[in-house]
Amino acid sequence: MSGNALRDLNTLPGSERKNGSSSKGRGGGGGCVGLYIKNASFAIELFQTFVRTVMSGNALRDLNTLPGSERKNGSSSQGNFAKLYCENSDENVEKWERKNSASLVSTTVNGDGTVNPGVEIGNSEVEYIESENLSDVDDIDTCVRTLLAGLDSKDWILVCESLNNVRRLFIFHKEALLDMLEDVIPLIVKSLKNPRSAVCKTAIMTSADLFNAYNDHLIDSLDPLLVQLLLKSSQDKRFVCEAAERALVAMTTWVSPTMLLAKLQPYLKNKNPRIRAKASMCLSRSIPRLGVEGIKSYGFDKLILVAASQLSDQLPESREAARTLLLELQTVYEKSHDPTLTVSEHSELSSWEHFCRSKLAPLSAQAVLRVTNIGREGLVLGS
Repeated sequence: MSGNALRDLNTLPGSERKNGSSSKGRGGGGGCVGLYIKNASFAIELFQTFVRTVMSGNALRDLNTLPGSERKNGSSSQGNFAKLYCENSDENVEKWERKNSASLVSTTVNGDGTVNPGVEIGNSEVEYIESENLSDVDDIDTCVRTLLAGLDSKDWILVCESLNNVRRLFIFHKEALLDMLEDVIPLIVKSLKNPRSAVCKTAIMTSADLFNAYNDHLIDSLDPLLVQLLLKSSQDKRFVCEAAERALVAMTTWVSPTMLLAKLQPYLKNKNPRIRAKASMCLSRSIPRLGVEGIKSYGFDKLILVAASQLSDQLPESREAARTLLLELQTVYEKSHDPTLTVSEHSELSSWEHFCRSKLAPLSAQAVLRVTNIGREGLVLGS
């Protein structure tokens, strides 16, 4: 055994060193090997605990439950990961996962036909490529022919490469995949559900390019994508959350708001308050894209009910999105009823007030009027 093994062995109590020595004599170093296996198992268990932990406070609490000897005498890899665990730095976690969980294990077949599992073939690191930096595929026909098998592979490196090829085809040859979307989108959703962060984030970036490329053509397949993006944008792993939020922005930018509103509204009543908040933000971005005529056609009464319901939501993101939407509705309502109306200190909002009181319960109408009057006063002061 190396010097490290002897040093670890010397940290054991005398009785354990004695027993370890005897076992070494009987079993060829079993005590040292057992010690190293214990350390490796500890590192794996610590990583699994970290993945299951969703709040930094939980991470610190879980780490503090470890015996003092394990916290103090862990191996160098344990110590480095424990430091990462305590700091709860999302950026470092992403780098650690991409670098240290990328060790590939291959199953090979020997010449006599027997299987030789567990051959390590090296470490790989997935690179997240922005859409504007993607290059065209070398061979379109080969890429399209092997695409579905690559997306459905058990090799996560191959899945990430296939997802990036999908993105290239979306950008440079979107017509080549138009007839395959029914097969491609479920595999993208499958990758969105993948617990490995590299696969999940690459699938999120693929979703953003999908919205950009196909707009309303994918509306019938939007539901499974939407629910996963709302879930991913609501989690605590920041680098995944931010990528999902960018994909949702792409969705509200490129998909028709008329079609999108019907898809978003069920999530405004979701039991998860963070999903409700993300859906509210998507809604507040989509409605202004309808324009004056589109909002009138959709119905002021429907939209004000939706906005008022979010005004008393649990999370501030929902409430802020509702305030933004209400101010937009107020402006459009006034212009549609009196095109000459402008924002000034003499503008009376009697028609808007009457509309709110006629469509909403008294308490809801009062809350809406308070928000829109404060917003109007801020506009007047700032003009």
